[in-house]
Amino acid sequence: MNQVYEKVVKCYESIKDRIPLTPKVALVLGSGLGNYADTMDVKAEIDYSEIKDFPVSTVPGHAGKFIFGYVKGVPVVCMKGRVHYYEGYPISDVVLPARLMKMMGAEILFLTNASGGINPSFSAGSFMLIKDHISCFAPNPLVGANIDELGVRFPDMSKVYNPELLEIIRKTAKECDIPLHEGVYVQLTGPSFESPSEIKMLRTLGADAVGMSTVVEAIAANHMGMKICGISCVANLAAGMTDNPLTHEEVQEASNNAAPLFRKLITESIAAFV
Repeated sequence: MNQVYEKVVKCYESIKDRIPLTPKVALVLGSGLGNYADTMDVKAEIDYSEIKDFPVSTVPGHAGKFIFGYVKGVPVVCMKGRVHYYEGYPISDVVLPARLMKMMGAEILFLTNASGGINPSFSAGSFMLIKDHISCFAPNPLVGANIDELGVRFPDMSKVYNPELLEIIRKTAKECDIPLHEGVYVQLTGPSFESPSEIKMLRTLGADAVGMSTVVEAIAANHMGMKICGISCVANLAAGMTDNPLTHEEVQEASNNAAPLFRKLITESIAAFV
């Protein structure tokens, strides 16, 4: 058995008897957005530290646990705090949680993150529906021997973000009167924020928002045949677009301020998925 796949299987086997439901939706919560889990009808929690050999998040604002419960009757597994490549984990560990949630039974991967706005029409606290992505310098999680149990060697990437799910989110935002931008999200490795010249480069490439996560998870989930959607909370304007220095605290503060609308948009979208 492929060693990467074997690790996913071992993680699943170690907790399968503690999973109280078969999730339909896997929800990943980004920086400052972890409190969404407080709105769920929670049935069980499993700390990452309780799962043998599972990567543990070390980032402030990332609690590091799986939460199982219901969102308006929809069974959901919620990843409260994600693992990042910049924490020093191999890329296979960074996407291990997504693969594990698929093994739990999840059909939809709903990704969220906090990002820096590159599109000049964005402002702090804006929401951006992710239409497509660019991976920049982050290792592709499919490099190495293909895991045939999960997917094909050369997966198509032309429609990573499911058009039907995106349309549901658009409609939900309109019904809830929540402004929603759309654009392309680019992932860099971090942990340093980007330089002004790098932001100019990314804008030239067609990116609207930049962050340190999400894309590698989407690649792994797409490989497995999951339906994927994502919303980015624009926590600040990227380097060079203002005179202000960038800080993680600013990202968390902006995300926290946007949390009430975020919770509403996520909740109503998940309810409309089924």
